[in-house]
Amino acid sequence: MRFSGLRRRVFPAWACVAALCWAGAAQAQEGSLYAPSVMLRGKAFDVRAEGVEADSAAAYRVRIGEADPLPLERAPDGQWRLRDATVSSLGFVSIALLRNDEVVARTGMHVIPGWVSVVPPLIAIAAALILRQVIPALFLGLLVGAWVARGMGFDGLWLGLLDTFQVYVLAALIDPGHGAIILFSLMIGGMVGIISRNGGMQDIVERLVRRIRSPRKAQVATGMMGLLVFFDDYANTLVVGNTMRSVTDRFNVSREKLAYIVDSTAAPVACLALVTTWIGYEVGLIGVAVANLDGFGESAYSIFLQSIPYSFYPILAIFFVFCVASSARDFGPMHRAEARARLTGQVLSPDADIGQHEEAADAVSPKAGAKYHAIDAVAPVVVLVVSVLAGLYATGEGDTLRDIIGTADSYSALMWGSLLGVIAAVALSLVRRTLTLTETVNAWFSGVKSMLLACVILVLAWALSEITTVIHTADYLISALGESLPPAIVPALIFVLAAVTAFSTGSSWGAMGILMPLVLPLVWAILAINGMTDGSHHHIMYSSVACVLTGAVCGDHCSPISDTTILSSMASGCDHIDHVRTQLPYASFVGGVAIALGIVPAGFGLPWWIGLLAGALTLFFGLRTFGKRIPEAEGA
Repeated sequence: MRFSGLRRRVFPAWACVAALCWAGAAQAQEGSLYAPSVMLRGKAFDVRAEGVEADSAAAYRVRIGEADPLPLERAPDGQWRLRDATVSSLGFVSIALLRNDEVVARTGMHVIPGWVSVVPPLIAIAAALILRQVIPALFLGLLVGAWVARGMGFDGLWLGLLDTFQVYVLAALIDPGHGAIILFSLMIGGMVGIISRNGGMQDIVERLVRRIRSPRKAQVATGMMGLLVFFDDYANTLVVGNTMRSVTDRFNVSREKLAYIVDSTAAPVACLALVTTWIGYEVGLIGVAVANLDGFGESAYSIFLQSIPYSFYPILAIFFVFCVASSARDFGPMHRAEARARLTGQVLSPDADIGQHEEAADAVSPKAGAKYHAIDAVAPVVVLVVSVLAGLYATGEGDTLRDIIGTADSYSALMWGSLLGVIAAVALSLVRRTLTLTETVNAWFSGVKSMLLACVILVLAWALSEITTVIHTADYLISALGESLPPAIVPALIFVLAAVTAFSTGSSWGAMGILMPLVLPLVWAILAINGMTDGSHHHIMYSSVACVLTGAVCGDHCSPISDTTILSSMASGCDHIDHVRTQLPYASFVGGVAIALGIVPAGFGLPWWIGLLAGALTLFFGLRTFGKRIPEAEGA
């Protein structure tokens, strides 16, 4: 009886709901209207109608605001659309679908001035320069973008604040490709933590150290170690700096020179190598930036590989490190530091201030008393690299290696490789008993924690990229700049912008996250305007990708607030200001040569290898011309 009474009381409510659903379905069947939620004033857009039958299509019209209704037309995709509509007014504009002059569906859009669409990314860049913090800058740009998307009203500010997290950050997180990149980054960070803690990297370093007999060999060995620890710039900096410091001190190599070699091999090799903690971040940014580019269908990983030959700055920076290390020549403040160290034995300047950073050093220190071996580090890295390459080959299609990699599922390959690399590191640590299970898990988690900040920056960058798509930032930049910028010099301008942003923020990853989603659509549009979207001009796109990545590294090298610059000073036991002061002339010299002889000529079609060769020769003879020989103490 109770059920029967409840059913009688509830039934009318269900009947009402069913009636409303039927009415809604009837309206949806009658006609539905879809238009962008935000549009630029004067910018053409399409309005799509659904539920329109071909035999009655003539009865339908679309009215935008107070303008006269316009007829629908059948698009090539079979859908009914109002094509190339424009709005000249600002604010909220109502759009109605009429059938025989009767409204059957409504929607609306916020119309904004074109210049407003560039405000969010510009605010992100400006805030990064002022605050010198990337995360608050990205969030501020995201907030302003969400407010613009909500119409810029007072209520839009509150709703935009809620949208930043609930809509845009959530969308960035739940995207399968984004999730793959985050998991890969966390896993490879965990692997680095394990192989640092189990002492495998320490043993590799110690094996190299036994062959050193002079200051030159000490510097060259430090550079070689910087190349060997290619998979993570933080691990590179901390492992090489802490390990080689006692060796270079023994041969009176200045701490400034040690910090320079450590710093100028860490990020450059990490951004170039095929499997590093950087690769997931870089591929993720590239994938978002090119996702909606018509006519440019290469995979993100393939684009990254194609951009490597145009990465003039990191390649030349590594080359210059070995020129300096092997020549016994220096110029500027570095020469004075080296002369002091050789003649007086003072590897530090008299007023050097060395901070103690025990926590960071402990993060890569091997377990005390452990019997470590190089295989503990070599095997997991080999497993990682081979697994990724095998995954790319297995998931790709084509007759050539380029086709196979270009069509491969890079996200799956990276995830497989990172998982197998971690399993190999864990297995070796346990089987060889260098670490207990608890110590292995703790080391893995320490490595994961080191990647959390990068993942947060990446998610915010993805969210800001989505905001710029919603408010048509690229469309405005294309219309404003597309016909005025010569395509050939665009990569050089991007390099300078990335360097300035990274210098001011102290974060190469932050500069990449802000700029990559913004500049690549602009570059592709500039190429389209100039009729250069055929394959023979794709080198400008590859160069632009490289210039975002490498310009950020260059600015990072010059910045006194860069994390890797600070870590290099710390790990090398060098006064931080002394490190910045001595490295800045070298980084600026290499950056200028990279622009003048590499990036600009490549933009005009010069083969990349000619630019690299010209840049390398210029650096070599420049050091011979302007560099002075380091004096040696008597009896040395």
